[in-house]
Amino acid sequence: MRTIHRIAALAALPVAALLAAPSTARAQSPSAPTSVSTTADLAAICLPSTTGVQRLEAIAYCQGYVTAFGHYHTMLHPAGGRRPPLYCLPNPTPSVAESAIAFANWAKQNPQYGSEPATDGLLRWAQATYPCSAGAAQPAARGSRSAR
Repeated sequence: MRTIHRIAALAALPVAALLAAPSTARAQSPSAPTSVSTTADLAAICLPSTTGVQRLEAIAYCQGYVTAFGHYHTMLHPAGGRRPPLYCLPNPTPSVAESAIAFANWAKQNPQYGSEPATDGLLRWAQATYPCSAGAAQPAARGSRSAR
C-alpha cells in the first residue's frame, strides 16, 4: 500500500508544479488559459466573461484545476489516514461545476484574498464552505491498520 502512495505522490508532482507556476494567462490570448497565479485569476477563469470557445476553454481549465486540487488533497489526507482532512465534503458531493462556480462567487465576495496564491484561496473557500466536524479533524489512532 505504501508503494501506491509513493507512486501517487510522484505522479502528483507535475500537477503541484503546474499549480505553483507563475501566471502567464494575462500575457497570452484570452482564448487559451494556461495557468493562474492568484485567487482572483482563478475566480475569473471559473466565471469567464467571454463567450464561445474561449468560455469553454476557461471553464475546462478551471474545472481541471479544481479537480486536481481535490485529488491532491485526497491523496495527502486519505480517509482514516494519519493526517486529518483540511476540509470535509458533504455526501452527496457537489459537482465540479457547482464547486467552481461557488468558489468564484466566494472569491468575488472576499476580494481581500484576491492576491493570494490560487491554491490558498481555493483552500480558504473549501475550509469555509466544507468545515470538518470535530471527529473528522482527529488523526487516526496510532497503530490502527487504517492509519498505515
